[in-house]
Amino acid sequence: MSRASRLATSWRDELSLRAQLVAIIAVLASVVAAGLVIVVQLSLAKVANSTTERVLNDRADALVTGIGAASTHGVLTVPRAQLDPGVAVYDRSGARVAGTVPPSMQEDFADLSTATRQRTIEGGEHFAIMALPFTTPSRLRGVAVITEPLAPYERNERAAMVVSIVAGALLVLTAAGSAAWISRRVLNPVEQMARTADEWSEHDLERRFSLGAPTNEIRALGSTLDGLLDKVASAIRAEQRLTSELAHELRTPLTSIHGMADLLALRTDLDDQAREDVALIKNSTAAMSNTINVLLDVARRGGQDPRTDRTRLGDLAGELKHLPLPGGQLDVDLSPALVIDVPETLAIRALAPVLNNALEASDQVWVTARVEGRSVALLVADSGPGVPDQWLDTLFDPGWSGNGGSGLGLPLARRVARSGGGDVSLVEQHNRHGGATFAVSFPGGHPTRAQR
Repeated sequence: MSRASRLATSWRDELSLRAQLVAIIAVLASVVAAGLVIVVQLSLAKVANSTTERVLNDRADALVTGIGAASTHGVLTVPRAQLDPGVAVYDRSGARVAGTVPPSMQEDFADLSTATRQRTIEGGEHFAIMALPFTTPSRLRGVAVITEPLAPYERNERAAMVVSIVAGALLVLTAAGSAAWISRRVLNPVEQMARTADEWSEHDLERRFSLGAPTNEIRALGSTLDGLLDKVASAIRAEQRLTSELAHELRTPLTSIHGMADLLALRTDLDDQAREDVALIKNSTAAMSNTINVLLDVARRGGQDPRTDRTRLGDLAGELKHLPLPGGQLDVDLSPALVIDVPETLAIRALAPVLNNALEASDQVWVTARVEGRSVALLVADSGPGVPDQWLDTLFDPGWSGNGGSGLGLPLARRVARSGGGDVSLVEQHNRHGGATFAVSFPGGHPTRAQR
């Protein structure tokens, strides 16, 4: 990809659609305005040259006519009334007969004094000089050299340029302002749809845009998205039913296995190896039972909105310290002034797998919280080895594990968090303690006066 293509792609990625539209219109208006300024200046220059040429011709014709009328005795005679400043008349040999030559134009007048055809040049400072050879009715030949100041025409050109630039700037501002206003009017429904959709989550299965009949492009988009939401809701409900049915089917035999393991653990005739095997069965069935309970809880919630309940982080901190987690030091520092808009049980079910993984990978874990917009992020930082680069793409894939576990912890935690309008994400691969930092986020923040 060329540098220009990379810059164009980066520009499109960094600007919103509205900003891109306004920028494109402003650039096009600038090009048009610049073109108009150039065209106006070229036209004025052409008109000025034509006017100068016409004025010089008229003056020269009048001078030659006067010379012809006055030269009746075989001698070139120039009427004094027509000898304006900057006008000189030369005979056929190039000798000046009458008139004055400005000091700054001596060379130009000398060069034009023997002209055999009409010529016009620029001489001195901002003057046009024209030489017109002539022959009087009495067959006397000469050359009339006349000057015309260009300053008035140049002033007009400069004034026109200023007016053109101001008009061009107003054109650009008007075009950009119109583009901004039109794009705001046109894209406002899309922005409202985006903001509304951003507030939805897996539990809002009945929410739709409902913009009405597709009589325009925006309503057609809303209708299409509503159809997609219907399909997504149907797929989620089918998956929730399957999850609930599988969990119910697994719970009964799992309970039997766990009960049999408890009975075996009570026997006194088991050797040490058998007792270790029974303990492993009990721990494994307990972990599976907890996973099934989480899946059942998520499936039962279905389309319910958990954000009708709120949990103070001060209360959540006490519950986290009593969770049955692996050995290690758990340091919980959650501000009691913050609340999350989900039930406490849902927050614990989302946090527990993350805490369990962190304590299995390290001997110390820190839990803190920070407000991020309209959400509260519960940060779980450990002092373990961190997350290698090769794990990033599969970290949240169900069934994948980097330490030999079941690979269900993080995916399950994310699913529980998303059912409450939140999420689970990796914040730092290597934090200041050396380990990884995960964020379990939920809607929430500082409670309002009414909520207090």
